[in-house]
Amino acid sequence: MSTRAKVGTDLSALVKMAVPLLQDAERRCPRTGPGAKPTVPDWLMGVLIMVAVLNRKKSKSAQFRFLSEKGNRAQITAALGRGDFLSRSGYFRRYRRAHELFRVAIRLQAGRAIAEGVADPRETVVDKTLIAAQGPPWHKRDRERGKIPSGVDRDSTWGRSEHDGWVHGYSCEVVAAVTPGKGVFPTDASVDTASAAEVRTFAGKIEHLPEGAETVCADSAYDANVLGERIEFDEHGRRTGRRFLCPENPRHNTRRKTKRCAADASRAHSRKLRRGRKRFLESPRGRRIYARRKKTIEPFNQWFKSLFELEHRVWHRRLDNNRTQILAAIFAYQLLVRYNHRRGNQNGRVQWIIDKL
Repeated sequence: MSTRAKVGTDLSALVKMAVPLLQDAERRCPRTGPGAKPTVPDWLMGVLIMVAVLNRKKSKSAQFRFLSEKGNRAQITAALGRGDFLSRSGYFRRYRRAHELFRVAIRLQAGRAIAEGVADPRETVVDKTLIAAQGPPWHKRDRERGKIPSGVDRDSTWGRSEHDGWVHGYSCEVVAAVTPGKGVFPTDASVDTASAAEVRTFAGKIEHLPEGAETVCADSAYDANVLGERIEFDEHGRRTGRRFLCPENPRHNTRRKTKRCAADASRAHSRKLRRGRKRFLESPRGRRIYARRKKTIEPFNQWFKSLFELEHRVWHRRLDNNRTQILAAIFAYQLLVRYNHRRGNQNGRVQWIIDKL
C-alpha cells in the first residue's frame, strides 16, 4: 500500500457502515469515573483507527501521519460530517484503550451480519492463533534470572499451538460462524498473551454465542467439562439445544486412587455428560460437522493474518496496543465482508476492496 494512498469511495462507504456500530458500542461501554468526557468521542477514535488499520499503517506514528494528511483528513471529515481530530499524544494515549470499543462492536456487527443473511451461525467454531511479538524472544532462563534482553516486549509470553508450534508473542482467539458457500464470519474475538489458556479466554465468550448456534467446534485445547456444560446447559440446568464438539485431551491420572467425597455425584454427572459429547462427536453427523472445522477456521486464521500483514509479527509492542490493532482489523474484516455482500458478491473475497483503498 503506497504511503500516498488516499481515502477513496469504498472506504467512505465503509466508514458510513461503521459509524452506527461504533456509536452503539460506545453507548454500551460508556466511560466512567471523574473528569469531563473527551471532546472527540470514542466512536470517532474508533473510526480513525479503523481507517489507519485498513490502510495497513503499522506504527501509531505512521497512522497519525496518514490520518493528518490534508487530502485524507478532508475525505474523512466529509464521510463523518464533522472535523474533530486529536493531537498526536491524544491519539497515542487513547489508542491503548480502544480495544474495549472494538470488542463490543465486533459482537454487534456479527448480529447485523446474521440478520442480513451474510452469516449463518448454526455451525460455530472457536480457535486460537499465535502471532510473534516485536523484538527478540524472552527465554525462560532469562526470565528466571530477571534478565531483560534489550528491545524485548515485556508483555509477550511463550505459547504453543498444534498449528503454529512454539511462538513468543500474543494470541488471538476468534469465534466464528461457518457458512457454506460464504466462508467464515467472526462473531467474537479477544487478544491476549500467547500463554493464555483457552479454557479461560473462551469462558467469557460463551454467553455471547450467537443465537441460532447449534454446534460449537473446538480443538482439544478447549477440552473442559465446564465449557461443555455451559454451552449445552443454561443457568437453570435446561438444555440450550447446542452441542459442544471437542476431541478429548488425554488425562494421565486414570489409575490414581482418590478418596470418596460429597463431590463424587457431581463428577459422575459430568463424566456422563462427557461420554454423551464423545458419542455425538464420533457419530457420522458429528464427524462430518467437525471435519469442516479444520477446513475453515485454520485457513481463515492464516488468510486473516496475511490480509493484515500479521503472518510474521504483531504491529506494536505491549498488549493493549496489539489488542486495539488486531480487534480493529477483525472489525474491519467484518465490514469488508458485509460491503462485499452488498455489492452482490456472495463470498468472503475482500482483497480487492483493500487494494482499491
